Amino acid sequence: MLSCEFNNLPQKLYADDWLKPFQPVLQKRFAAFKRKREEMRAYPPDWHEIFGLHRLGRNWIFREWLPNATNVWLTGTFNNWLRNDECRLQPIGDGVWEGVFHGDMLHHLDCYGLFVQWNGGEGFRLPSAATRVVRHQSGMSQYGVAFNAQVWDPPSPYIWKNTSPHADSPLIYEAHVGMAQEKDAIGTFREFKELTLPRIADAGYNTVQLMAVQEHPFYGSFGYHVSNFFSICDLFGTPDELKELIDAAHGLGLRVVMDFVQSHSVKNEIEGLGYQDGTPYLYFHDGARGWHPAWDSRCFDYAKPQVCRFLLSQCRFWLEEYHLDGFRFDGVTSMLYRDHGLYHVFSGYDDYFSDNVDGDAVTYLALANDFIHSLRPDAWTFAEDVSGMPGLAASVEQGGCGFDFRFAMGVPDLWFKLCDTLDEYWNMDHLWYELNNRRQDEKSIAYVECHDQAMVGGQTLIFKLIGADMYYQMQLGSQSMMVDRGIALHKMARLLTIATAGHGYLNFMGNEFGHPEWIDFPRDGNGWSFAHAKRLWSLRDNPALRYKGLAEFDHAMLTLVRNHPDFYKMKPFLVRIDDQDKILCFMRNGLLFCFNFHPVKSQPEFELQFDEAVTFEPVFDSDNVFYGGFGRVGSDWTVTTETDDDFEEKRYSLKLYLPCRTAIVLRLKYNP
Repeated sequence: MLSCEFNNLPQKLYADDWLKPFQPVLQKRFAAFKRKREEMRAYPPDWHEIFGLHRLGRNWIFREWLPNATNVWLTGTFNNWLRNDECRLQPIGDGVWEGVFHGDMLHHLDCYGLFVQWNGGEGFRLPSAATRVVRHQSGMSQYGVAFNAQVWDPPSPYIWKNTSPHADSPLIYEAHVGMAQEKDAIGTFREFKELTLPRIADAGYNTVQLMAVQEHPFYGSFGYHVSNFFSICDLFGTPDELKELIDAAHGLGLRVVMDFVQSHSVKNEIEGLGYQDGTPYLYFHDGARGWHPAWDSRCFDYAKPQVCRFLLSQCRFWLEEYHLDGFRFDGVTSMLYRDHGLYHVFSGYDDYFSDNVDGDAVTYLALANDFIHSLRPDAWTFAEDVSGMPGLAASVEQGGCGFDFRFAMGVPDLWFKLCDTLDEYWNMDHLWYELNNRRQDEKSIAYVECHDQAMVGGQTLIFKLIGADMYYQMQLGSQSMMVDRGIALHKMARLLTIATAGHGYLNFMGNEFGHPEWIDFPRDGNGWSFAHAKRLWSLRDNPALRYKGLAEFDHAMLTLVRNHPDFYKMKPFLVRIDDQDKILCFMRNGLLFCFNFHPVKSQPEFELQFDEAVTFEPVFDSDNVFYGGFGRVGSDWTVTTETDDDFEEKRYSLKLYLPCRTAIVLRLKYNP
């Protein structure tokens, strides 16, 4: 059988027999979503429009939600940071403070903040809806703080030039603006637009996933300790410069999604939300539940309608203000479980429906996805969940959370565990099972490695495969068996992952060409060095080095998938598997993928059986010299099945030359 079945989704999430006992729970989740959606009618997602600083005719209006405050002032460079009656806010009910100020009082780029008093204390705070926050590079500002809100009111608004492109299946390039350049400094939005975006588009990806977009005080947090949820990170540039980047990406045919942190908040009190009005529980759970024990951060209380309003408004703000095409929700596992999934082995379906599940968080995620898709039906949402909770990427009506895709986080774990074993002992049945062991009723994104595996203390896949020879033997013509092995397996792992992926693929910036350095941001422990917080593009561009061949392989691999637009609408089916000879063959959307993982044993006449006569032509070969291989296969050939009379039923035999540590892809040409 040469045609693949369409990867249709079941009508109901509980069509899965293992989920049928939990059908009542799924129904309760949908009922909870409907109740919460009705409750939120009184709390529309307009936080960024109601709160913060805004023009009001010729005047300015400022509001903030501070229920525990007794006095509040707006203060800044416009009034020499004074607290006077002219700048005092007034309570207007429901914990909201408001002030209206003359239009000439504040100007574009003025710095400002709040001074809040409460019973027993006082402190400087930044507005919860600040859309521009800047840090003082030369020390502390007034009140001894390093951050201020900044008036962002340019003379003319940004004019968008391009619309969001369409894509059926995400081919994602995960990127960090700050470390995207080859310099010992933090990269900028404009540098990324001019230097990095063209590389991503030329490489064949259709989606950019931007990390660390929201303001975060500590650069080394990789952007995951967010302090100001409506503000871009000032280290990279201005709001208009981010818009230029996204606009340019759209012009290059790239969709743009951002890492979206709603799972927790940095604990900082001045520039963050901690003790915003003198209480620890304004946005967060009170007591121990309000603290994340592993991340040393604050945990949102998703039961509070004001908190849901605050979070949902971010979804709207980033979509509308920056024309983003979706979000990768970070830390979903932490949201879903009261113990944040820490040290928890999820061994059965009972774990996904126990009292450990935070029902308020499940409801919020469903609410967020429903709202995002009501605003932008074409927007993509991705769930980063390591627990494997069923239903994350199922519809809300089925009791799911409504994500478009979930990340197949077990795939990188598979590859890195295999790296701890010599490849002659890799089990092909295990490999095939793990790469295809996913829920077919939920769309998923597969990847060999993301930024997680490249962080300091870990190693990239190619580093684990090659080791110290990465430093000395990556030139063309090198005589290193470790390099030859590592490059061959690096290519095969990527091809096998993208070919078996459920509905899309992801790569982290630089890993496509085997970037040799781990990621280590400037910090006290490394002398505040940028040596490992940059990308060495010159290695990829150097024709005398083997990195270039890996990059060309990645481009050709993506081109192969993109040239078959229905690729991810079909599912792979196994043709042959042989653990002794380390052979794995399968078909998908008219393409025959053949992998020989054996370290030394080539197959001069590798045989496959089909139930009909067919002809194939080669379209891809990992051993091509252009990709750093040995050129053992060639491309000027076709292969046709021959009748095999040894079977009672008529069978057709296909014989191929399949070298060791090589993958070839053939396209079904015709039936003779």
